[in-house]
This record gives sequence, structure tokens and C-alpha cells, in this order.
Amino acid sequence: MAITLLFVVLFVLLFAGVPVAFALLSAAFVAALSLGLPPVVVAQQVAAGASGPTLVAIPLFIFAGELMLRGGISDRLIGLAAGLVGHLRGGLAQINVLSSLFFGGVSGSALADVSAVGGTMIPQMVKRGFAREFAVNVSISAALVALLVPPSHNLILYSASVGGSVSIIDLFAAGVLPALLMTVAIMVVNRIIAVRRGLPTEPFPGWRDVLRRLISALPGLLLVAIIFIGIRAGIFTAVESAAIAVAYALLVTMVIYRSMGWRRLLEVITAAARTSGLILFVIGAASAFGWLLAYLEVPRVTVELLQSMAGTRWEMLLILTVLLLVLGTFMDLGPMILICTPIFLPVARAFGVDPVHFGVILVLTGGIGLITPPVGSVLFVGTAIGGISVGQAVRAIWPFYIAAFAVVMIVVFVPQLSLWLPSVLR
Repeated sequence: MAITLLFVVLFVLLFAGVPVAFALLSAAFVAALSLGLPPVVVAQQVAAGASGPTLVAIPLFIFAGELMLRGGISDRLIGLAAGLVGHLRGGLAQINVLSSLFFGGVSGSALADVSAVGGTMIPQMVKRGFAREFAVNVSISAALVALLVPPSHNLILYSASVGGSVSIIDLFAAGVLPALLMTVAIMVVNRIIAVRRGLPTEPFPGWRDVLRRLISALPGLLLVAIIFIGIRAGIFTAVESAAIAVAYALLVTMVIYRSMGWRRLLEVITAAARTSGLILFVIGAASAFGWLLAYLEVPRVTVELLQSMAGTRWEMLLILTVLLLVLGTFMDLGPMILICTPIFLPVARAFGVDPVHFGVILVLTGGIGLITPPVGSVLFVGTAIGGISVGQAVRAIWPFYIAAFAVVMIVVFVPQLSLWLPSVLR
């Protein structure tokens, strides 16, 4: 009865348009009351869930990303991408994708990626004769890459949701090759569409100009190297790396680029605080929900159910992938990670799936929901920037869905794509 109430209240409120955090909290309170538990237990779990030491890294990385976003780094990264791939067929579309890869390594956020890169590239693509739907779909699909490259907020969230038992740096390393594969897949789709439509290319500026653009963008690109190498070498922890990222972002934007004044810095602090507060509230609410799942033994029941349905590890992975793709269309990625991890990770472990591999699968499959209605936040931002309706975008996005699903299948059924780099770097 309590399990039914927990999920019925949650999904009814979500479909009614109630914000995710309040839907999770309401479901948790109703289930706790039906079990005779004091409501204060739910409040205690919210406080405990939002105060984990690993979570300190998230607001710090958000702050660093906001600094880079508003401090001129996106323009330099786009300039570098233009020099490298602008001469390929469908030049601006290819620039858009490579810029997303570069900027994802700075922001760690798909929403920040589509806001920064899409906000710049979509108007330019439309001006050069690209269809608005195509410009929007390239931007939102390329933003998926930011979910996997360091310092991905969602991979940090996955590590926190398992109590830190999965190494953040292993997750960062595991996301690199899938992110590159997703980049290549979207660029291939761009080329096919560009050839069919006769889309223009951009002139190659010459290697000397490319080198100049690389030098200009290098301070921003070095942020990823500082985070990755510093943690892997044991120089600092993930939280310390986030603090160093903030200090480095301040140095780059206020001293090297001199693009950040005190007034803009105050705007950055305000925006980062607002975003961090929202995310931590959702994390706390999801933690209370997850605690009740464990209390009601939902993970154990799920393991037994899927073991009866799936005879092999590959069958189980296929079932989980389909479930995660469906859930991703109705839930934002952060709450989905916090809710699904305690339910599905025990299942994956029972079938011998590495938790690092599962984390990449979860983030990538859930991320596709960000560009899928009805809850696709990245889709909504992209269409708002492009000035088109969600229906217009979705009608033309199917080639990018095919590419994304193909990458998901490769990641799911070729575990070494995710696990090879972490094993080499250990």
C-alpha cells in the first residue's frame, strides 16, 4: 500500500505540473504517514541528503561554469572550433558540435552548453541560410556531450547518490570516450544532412590563425586538465578541485581575459546561488524519497523481478536501458539519477555490471530525455533561443535521435568503451 501511494502521488503530481522537488517531498510525506512514521523523519532525510560533503563540489562547479559562461570563454572556444572544422561540409553545424564538446569541459552542464553555444550559434546558422529547426536540433543534440565530459554535474550526482563508493575521477574518465563518440555521431549526421541540402562551408583560416585561436582559448581548456590530472594524481579531492576551478575561472576571466567586472561578478554569484539552491533542494527531496524506497525494500523487489525476467546480463541491460529511456522523457535528469540509482544499481550489480559503466549508461540514457518532450528542459531552451515551437523541432529531430540511440546501444553493449580509460589511468 505504501509503495503504491509513493509512486501514485509522485506521478500524479508530476503530470499535474508540480515542481519535481515538491512532488518528491509530497510523495515521501504521504508514504511516511501511511506507514505510521513521524513526518520529521522525512525532513531529517532531506537535510542529510543535501548536506553530503561530496555535494559541495556541485555549487562550486556551477559557479566556475557561470564565470566561464559570462566571462568570454564561449566566444573563444567557438572561434577555435570554427578554425578546426568550419571548412567541413555544413561548417557552422560542425562548429556548433565541436564548440559544445569544448564548452562542456568548462561548464559540465547541458543547459549551460545550449544557452552559451546555442545562444551564439543558432542566430549565426539562421543568418547563413540554415533552417531554424536544423540549427536548434544540432544545438540541443550537441549539448548531450556536456553530460559526459568532466566536470559533469550529473556524474558527480551519481557518485553522491551511491554514498561516494564510486570514484568521481573514474566516472569522469569513463565519460570521455562516449562523449567523443557522441560528438562524431552528431557530426556524421550533420554531414549527411548538409550534403543533401547543399549547406555552405566556412573558409579555412589557415593553420597560423588556428594556432592563434588555440592560444586564446587555451586558458579555458586547461580547466579540464587541472581538474582531471589534479584528482587523478592525488593532489586534491573532487571538492578541492571544484574550489580550485572557481579560483582558476576568476583568474582567467578577471585577470587574463579581463572580461569580468565587479558588477558582472555579482550577477554570476546570484545566478550560481539560485541554480545551486534549486539543485540541492531537489537532491534533498530525492534523498528522502530514496530512503523510503530502501525502507520499503523496493530495490530488493526490483532485483528479484528483473532476475525473473532477464536470463543474461545483456537482456537485463536492454530492459534497464528501455526503462531509463522511458523514465527520462518524464523526469529531469538530476532527480532521475537520485531516484533510479538506488533502485536499478543493485540490479546491475547482481548481474555483474560495473557501477562505473552503469553510471555512464544512466546519465546518457536519461540525458536523451532532456531533448525529448514533455519534460525536455534542453529542448525547451533551444527552441526558445531559435524562436520555434517544440513541435517544429521534434518533427525534424529524428536523425539526431537515431544517432543518440546508436551511441547508447554501443555504450551499453561495449562496456570497455566506458571502462578502458579508467583502467588505464588507475
